[in-house]
Amino acid sequence: MSRLAIEQIPVLSDNYVYLVHEPQAGLTAVVDPAVAEPVQERLRAKGWRLTHILNTHHHPDHVGGNLALKAASDCIVVGPGADRERIPGIDVTVGDGDSYGFGAAVARVFDVPGHTRGHIAYWFAEDAALFCGDTLFALGCGRLFEGSPEQMWHSLGKLRALPDETRVYCAHEYTQSNGRFALTVEPGNAALRARMQEIDRRRAQGLPTVPSRMAEERATNPFLRADSPEIGRVLNLATGDPVAVFAETRRRKDGFRG
Repeated sequence: MSRLAIEQIPVLSDNYVYLVHEPQAGLTAVVDPAVAEPVQERLRAKGWRLTHILNTHHHPDHVGGNLALKAASDCIVVGPGADRERIPGIDVTVGDGDSYGFGAAVARVFDVPGHTRGHIAYWFAEDAALFCGDTLFALGCGRLFEGSPEQMWHSLGKLRALPDETRVYCAHEYTQSNGRFALTVEPGNAALRARMQEIDRRRAQGLPTVPSRMAEERATNPFLRADSPEIGRVLNLATGDPVAVFAETRRRKDGFRG
């Protein structure tokens, strides 16, 4: 069984970059390197050699460090085949249902379009680790820059089905604002209220709220709960159509300031 070591690196204003180390083969990947220098600093501190870059999508705050890191390490860049022309330095393309071997670890790949047309996620089942970029956030989801509500709801459904213990390594520290919004559409959710108390405590201490676990996302994240009767009632959409509820929830979040 694989035992990945995962290092979380805060960069820019609210991004998280992740180092993923597979000790048996001595491999180290970086997930969505926004910038190169903090990654190189952490690699030096850990004594690890970079062998791979795993990209989820093409946005600059996810691929900005690709070329500098590749030049420094000759690492392999893995990314979405559906968007290969927008991934700097890409060597290996993957897509929905693929398995990517990473030493003793294996990542299952999901196509999860919506935020961008070519977005993917990597799930290391044996390590209960999901790297989902900007598709799923703690208590949120990505804006729909290149996809439709129907696409994103379908994409989130793939991730929602993962086991309870799955750790959600998303790419941004948006949780506190996401939670404040979530309370406006599902104020009667006791699990959400309790979770927000813990989030507020952690942020007051300067601590991260990521990773979360899939069980708590299913219980509290409104974008995974578009089939919740309460959310439908609050939005005046008692249609039974989760896509319509999701679309209205996303529309309201886009205008939310809090």
